[in-house]
Amino acid sequence: MTDLSFLHASPFYELTALIVLAAVIGSVGLLLRQPMIVSFIAVGVLAGPSALGIVQSHEHIELLAELGIAVLLFLVGLKLDLKLIRTLGPVALATGLGQVTFTSVIGFLIGLALGLDTVTSLYVAVALTFSSTIIIVKLLSDKREVDSLHGRIAIGFLIVQDLVVVLAMMVLSAFGMGAQEGTGGSVLMHIGAIVFYGILMLSFILLFIRYLATPLVSYIAHSQELLIIFAIAWAALLAAIGSELGFSKELGGLLAGISLASTAFREAIVARLSSLRDFLLLFFFIALGSQLDLGLLGAQIVPALAFSVFVLIGNPLIVMIIMGTMGYRKRTGFLAGLTVAQISEFSLIFMAMGLTLGHVSAESLGLVTLVGLITISLSVYMITYSHGLYSRLESSLGLFERKKPYREEKLEQQYMAKGAYDVILFGLGRYGKAIAHYLQQQEFSLLVVDFNPDEVRRWRAQGHAAIYGDASDPAFIASLPLSGVKWIVSAMPQHGIGVTHEDPRLILLEGLKQQRYGAGIAISTQHLHDQEILKEKGATLVLLPFYDAAEQAVVRMKAQQENAEKTGLFRTA
Repeated sequence: MTDLSFLHASPFYELTALIVLAAVIGSVGLLLRQPMIVSFIAVGVLAGPSALGIVQSHEHIELLAELGIAVLLFLVGLKLDLKLIRTLGPVALATGLGQVTFTSVIGFLIGLALGLDTVTSLYVAVALTFSSTIIIVKLLSDKREVDSLHGRIAIGFLIVQDLVVVLAMMVLSAFGMGAQEGTGGSVLMHIGAIVFYGILMLSFILLFIRYLATPLVSYIAHSQELLIIFAIAWAALLAAIGSELGFSKELGGLLAGISLASTAFREAIVARLSSLRDFLLLFFFIALGSQLDLGLLGAQIVPALAFSVFVLIGNPLIVMIIMGTMGYRKRTGFLAGLTVAQISEFSLIFMAMGLTLGHVSAESLGLVTLVGLITISLSVYMITYSHGLYSRLESSLGLFERKKPYREEKLEQQYMAKGAYDVILFGLGRYGKAIAHYLQQQEFSLLVVDFNPDEVRRWRAQGHAAIYGDASDPAFIASLPLSGVKWIVSAMPQHGIGVTHEDPRLILLEGLKQQRYGAGIAISTQHLHDQEILKEKGATLVLLPFYDAAEQAVVRMKAQQENAEKTGLFRTA
């Protein structure tokens, strides 16, 4: 094997090697159409002690990883508001607690059936309840589904899970302290102190939101550079405070984001920090992969496979059952349920704490590590290709939906009864809002559809017809009032959707074809090469926002010039 010891002469050399290795492995993964997360975890495994042994400066990598986690959860918090939390609170709480209870009970029984002792079975069962907030949020962000209904519900019950994580680790660390001090009283004192600090921190955040957030950020925003520095500092500060008070860095970072979500500058902060987030999270996945000791895994393959199947299938099923019972569609339950089909990095930390306390063996840590490796790798693909999976399984998922999914129908039914519309417009981005404005100027009767409940609520508040809906859902397309509609317009934003290659515009066209819709269909695209594909699939008109705007600009310039030549005076418009 090549001697790589020279890399350890400086942390800079080591980090450089990791970044270069990540670029190479990521390029290979892109060629093979693999999710980046899998590639980056593979980088960690290759760089770890089981392979090349590049990673030696663990403290530097963990520092960057922790900062990345803080920034990631900060950006998630920026997209949340208190109204949304109140709206989705019941389903998030029910789903989160239901999944935790189901997984821990069934996981415990599976552990006993596999021959594990009672304490080890209990530890493994609790470890299986934690899902990776970082991985899930990263995947939802990459697919631009954080703002979707299933994305928001998923984030809601992930927050509930994180609270359970905090509670479990509080109890475990308190017991550890109690054992060291030889008294059980310290356990209750430790837990009580954390609860007190939690209430204190939440009170501070609420006061900050009410009195300080808007004026402080408005003042700092006079300098864009200072705004970004402040945002990073605020995220890191609250993450550090949360960690110091006994919570997780994740919850601290999330609270930092929520505290600034009501300001007018949240979108600017999100746009500027997204690239930094992706770079820093690279080190989180490298750190995660480098901690996997492949030498401990060989003897645990059979029980690991049993637990992995349970996590990959059982966790999504319980989420679907709970959400179906609460009145959500099977599609929403399925997409949200897939997000819990893996265990978390906290599962490994939890087991490591048990090992330190002497409650479990190194073999049980290896077991959970292998389960983590299997479930994280497979769930990444399940979430990435979630819409394709749903299409294949839709016919067998009827058990997980009420005859009347009243909660989602409540979101959709408003304005449905009005009667026929001239135009149904998908997408309330900048381009979609501009189209809506000009359509209304021309006195078209307009119904707007968007999958972001906040945008729908804001549009309705202005007195316009708007409903929540997802163009990727054929059932929703079938429910639309298509009778008398002259145009269906798609102004949905286009994003790079990685390996999924799922195009909601094509799904919309196929859904309209199934409903035998025969009037005009206008689809926007940013790429000239999409024109032929979209027309082949049924688009009547392909809109090219940049090219159309450029063409119109030239027309106006030419008209202005001709007018100047006629009058002998070149006037500005």
